[in-house]
Amino acid sequence: MLYKTWYKSPLGKILLASDGENLVGLWIEGQKYFFKGLREHIVIKDDLEIFIKTKKWLDMYFSKENPSIKDLKLAPKGSDFRQNVWKILCEIPYGKTITYGDIANKIAKIMNKDKMSAQAVGNAVGHNPISIIIPCHRVVGKDGNLTGYAGGIDKKIELLKLEGIDMKQFFIPKKGTAL
Repeated sequence: MLYKTWYKSPLGKILLASDGENLVGLWIEGQKYFFKGLREHIVIKDDLEIFIKTKKWLDMYFSKENPSIKDLKLAPKGSDFRQNVWKILCEIPYGKTITYGDIANKIAKIMNKDKMSAQAVGNAVGHNPISIIIPCHRVVGKDGNLTGYAGGIDKKIELLKLEGIDMKQFFIPKKGTAL
């Protein structure tokens, strides 16, 4: 059984999902892949300890603080490849960005390969089930391209600005722009 609750954020409503102990999902309402992959019966339960901690974490984050990811029990569901990508996302410092290509290079080393596709990494980043906390918004395309964010480019820009990132170095891609 899974549990859910809602959090009201400056970006809109956010849905939180838990297995009772761990956070398994966090989606901005209307986000691409919203609530995807969770097929179990879901019950509203606002008073779970993980929900209370996550809401406090989000309050701190939206107050421009830098709460630690380690304060939360996270259990995103996904393949080993996706898990490796999400682990790298968790290592991106607050207020910093990394490119899909940088992550692809790190994954190639983990998998003992010469190279890895930035598009494959982009797919894993896009399917991150715990947005904001696992900071997929900090991933950008090469040369400052703000390509890809399941919550929408507008939300990605807001999150980066919230973290104090200088947006002059970035641009919004035209439709169809590759990673």
